[in-house]
Amino acid sequence: MAAPAQKKAFALRLDPAVHAAIERLAGAELRSANAQIEMLLREALSARGIGVERARPPKRGRPPKKEG
Repeated sequence: MAAPAQKKAFALRLDPAVHAAIERLAGAELRSANAQIEMLLREALSARGIGVERARPPKRGRPPKKEG
């Protein structure tokens, strides 16, 4: 079975005022700043006609019991 897709981590340098605005917006929408940045990037890409598929979330819960 293939391993679930993992998020790519990288350093991002932002103007402090932009970061503060993102944090305010994220708080108002009950998201983390990281999730808010990802959502804003997806919206910007979509507005430019670039579709990005969402990665399938990892399976949750216990694996099925093996019979036998």
